[in-house]
Parts: sequence; structure tokens; C-alpha cells
Amino acid sequence: MKSKILVIEDILEMSELISLYMNNAGFETKACETAESALEMLNDGYVPDLVLLDLNLPGMSGLEFLQQFRKNYKTTIPVIIVSARDADEDIIAGLGYGADEFVTKPFSPKVLVARVQSKLNRLSATEASVEETITFGPYTLFCNSCVLKKGTEKIPLSTKEYEVLEFLARHAGEPLSPEVIYTNVWKTQYGDITAVAVYIQRLRKKIEEDPSSPKIITTMFGMGYRFDK
Repeated sequence: MKSKILVIEDILEMSELISLYMNNAGFETKACETAESALEMLNDGYVPDLVLLDLNLPGMSGLEFLQQFRKNYKTTIPVIIVSARDADEDIIAGLGYGADEFVTKPFSPKVLVARVQSKLNRLSATEASVEETITFGPYTLFCNSCVLKKGTEKIPLSTKEYEVLEFLARHAGEPLSPEVIYTNVWKTQYGDITAVAVYIQRLRKKIEEDPSSPKIITTMFGMGYRFDK
């Protein structure tokens, strides 16, 4: 499976150049011109293996995107800032918000590809050596890489579906109210708590033999949901 690269760059020519070199190197790229459109894509379930991020973006800045990305999504996904801003304070701010590297424009596309390959290779080696797994039924949840597999088959999950499933699996056997699930997964006490039921139904359709008669994620009336291994 090709590694997925999210390119966030508002200059079309630069975005196309980066994407061309990444595709030629064997990666799969998606490009966004704004941070807002990138966040919308992530909220819809797209999970990149690495992000290439410009700082000077229309609307939300690259640093603002990075701050939200590190707060709401998998923290081990590498982010490489690619920017014409090379002042010390910009580099320090980018690294402080969670970027892994800072590449200044102009740059060599071949060198950028090499940096991406190196970063992904190191990440794969690290995750392979410390991968935490949770097994239930015929499924294995790979907690470091946020992947669910049934045997060798990868079960597609959105970011939020994975987060709900992992939270339930880590509390197997415990009755969990929708309020508890929402607070811990969405990281807030305020919002539409009915989202929990929506994601439970989505997960049941993906992991239950009969979603109408679930055996893994069961409903405990008056108490919430329970995850049974």
C-alpha cells in the first residue's frame, strides 16, 4: 500500500511540483489549498501518513492548522513544514507546535522526497518495534498505527471511528455511558452527544456479523455500551 502524503500549499504551481515528485517516488498525494479544506478532509476520515505544510496560507495559517492537527489527530503522523519563512522565530514556533522538520523555500524537490522517505522509514521501524495490539474475536487493533485488521484484511475506519473503537476496546467489559464516551473521545463535555450512537452504529456495521444483533459492542439499557472481547 502506498504511503499517503497530504500537501497543504496555496500556490498551485508549487503544489503540483511537490505532488509530481512525490507521486513519481511512489507516494499517493492529496493536495489542499487551504488549512480549512485540509481539516475538512481529515474530519471526513482521510488519514495521511505524512503532511507537507506551508505556513503562509489564506485564512487559517499553517501554524494554526498544525496546532489543531496535533490536538485532534494522531500525534505520530510526521509534519514537515515547507515555507519561505525562515526566521528563527518561525522555525522555533513550527517545531514548538509539533512539526518534525522545517524546509525552507526554494528547495530541491529530490531532497524533499529523500526527507519524506527517511521520515517514513524511521516511523515504520519505530512503530514495528513497539506496536501495541488489542485482539478481539477475529480482529486485531494496531494502536500505534491506528489500523484495524481482520486476519490480514485491513478494515477501513475513519479517524473518529478508530478513536471510538480504541476507547471501547481499552475499557472492555465496562459499561460506558454515551457521556463518558463523548467526553473522552471528542475531548469536550459540550456538543451533540447523539454522535456517539451514530459512530456505534457505523462500527457495528463494520465488525459485527449481524449488526442488528451485536455481540461485540452491546447495549446495556440505562447504562450505555459495553465492549466484549
